[in-house]
Amino acid sequence: MAAKVFESIGKFGLALAVAGGMVTSALCNVDAGHRAAIFDQFRGVQNIVVGEGTHFLIPCVQKPIIFDCCSQPRSAPVITGSKDLQNVNITLCILFRPITSQLPRIFTSIGEDYDECVLPFITTEILKSLVARFDAGELITQRELVSSQVSNNLME
Repeated sequence: MAAKVFESIGKFGLALAVAGGMVTSALCNVDAGHRAAIFDQFRGVQNIVVGEGTHFLIPCVQKPIIFDCCSQPRSAPVITGSKDLQNVNITLCILFRPITSQLPRIFTSIGEDYDECVLPFITTEILKSLVARFDAGELITQRELVSSQVSNNLME
């Protein structure tokens, strides 16, 4: 009699564990300041971006690709030449974050490490092209103009 009770409790426990595992694998938590693009095994990356919270996904079919959407600092040191052929050692510090509506496109075209792939090249090219327009003295005296032009070029 006791053996049958323990056997039925064991079967119930196993069924409960399997059901709990299925529910856990179907839920996805997106933390504050993050967004997720959804990758579907059959349809590829969806054009839907999900926000913070707990979301239901089809187990083994859908997978979240989570991006940090908080502003992050990045420093880019560059050694370049000015208009009067002086060597200029300049460091650009920027705050960046992805446009949340473009996350599926960013993931499909660049990947999850978009900041490592894109930012070093963009910042270096913008700084080199901008510093080459000014003399070394003008870089110091017209610092606000240089800063605003760097900001405008980065926005473009």
